[in-house]
Amino acid sequence: MDRVIRIGLLGCGTVGSGVVTILSREADDITARTGAKLEVTRVAVRDLTRQRDLPLDPSVFTDDPATVVEADDVDVVIEVMGGIEPASGLIRRALTLGKPVVTANKELVAQQGPELYAAALAAGVDLSYEAAVAGAIPIIKPLKESLAGDRITRVIGILNGTTNYILSRMTEEGAAYEDVLADAQALGYAEADPTADVGGHDAAAKCAILASLAFDSAVHGDDVFREGIESVTAVDIGVADRLGYVIKLIGIASESEDRVAVRVHPTFLPKDHPLASVRDSYNAIYVEAEAAGELMFYGRGAGALPTGSAIVGDVIDVARNLLQTARGATESQHRAKPIRPMGELSTRYYVLLDVDDQAGVLAEVAQTFGQHDVSIAQVWQEDTDGSARLVLITHRALEDDLRATVDALNRIDSVRRVTSVLRVEGEILG
Repeated sequence: MDRVIRIGLLGCGTVGSGVVTILSREADDITARTGAKLEVTRVAVRDLTRQRDLPLDPSVFTDDPATVVEADDVDVVIEVMGGIEPASGLIRRALTLGKPVVTANKELVAQQGPELYAAALAAGVDLSYEAAVAGAIPIIKPLKESLAGDRITRVIGILNGTTNYILSRMTEEGAAYEDVLADAQALGYAEADPTADVGGHDAAAKCAILASLAFDSAVHGDDVFREGIESVTAVDIGVADRLGYVIKLIGIASESEDRVAVRVHPTFLPKDHPLASVRDSYNAIYVEAEAAGELMFYGRGAGALPTGSAIVGDVIDVARNLLQTARGATESQHRAKPIRPMGELSTRYYVLLDVDDQAGVLAEVAQTFGQHDVSIAQVWQEDTDGSARLVLITHRALEDDLRATVDALNRIDSVRRVTSVLRVEGEILG
């Protein structure tokens, strides 16, 4: 137990502080499990004057992250700065120097993952990123290692705690989106600028990472079709409830016809689906595989200690490999399937229309759906002040056909507005 693995930490905000806390609190057990003591020797921060209640000597802090990477007394680099640069350059430099890297940077891994994997492979060291997706939930290792002998067909998940909190409150309390968002910001679940969460960007980055691993293909964040929850209304929530669904922001990655489809959007999810009961700020990932069948991973998707736990788990693996002059399982793009355009995907849809309350409107609307090869499974009318509301659920249809239908509906004089269009998972209920 005389061996010491020296750690350089890039960033010491919420997650970085969580890492330091866990390494200190669990030091004896970590040493026993690793075969070496893990010691934080360098920490890069933005503000050296800020007071930090951490068990670290002030001398380890610097505002120059490059010196952390280059330091002779750093064996492993942990990156929790976030963003693309300078994180990308620092990680690449660490790998070039033969130093394993552990990162929680979902944006970077989603955008540059294949290139970073190649750099780690060329250097013969580990690049680990369990914390980049779903915080404390172990999903990267299961996809990369535990299920390596299986064929995964689909991954579907609730990948963002902020949006799940908002939609849960809207569902359970009938609250308006704007009011719940304000509460989420006050509680620290959402940033002052919540776009990354509510716009689906965060979930899309995570979905790209999962798709890359599940289907052995290079999937980047820009390959993911994305819609956020900003337009989901209390009316949509109510219709979903009456039909036996809940609305969740879902990331879906699937493989069919030798292509990979990756998308993130609000979805009507049947109440009996395992993901439907995931509420508040929790995350969950549902994996479908040919041999293993259906698997579900559930837990805290963010936070200092949950995310720190995933990072420390990676650091322990990396440290063990260093002691054994080995490296862990690597990523593969050996199947390298192309991305399937969203327009070619087939699913069911919920469509909400505000229309004039007059004879013949429903017939004209139904005819428009039929002209674009979209079959209606359910339809009903609800009267409102001075107009009517049409609610329609379709059979499975191509995305391009549905979009053409919506465009045509917007040109009908008696259709005041196409209010909502959401996708529907599972069989038609209600």
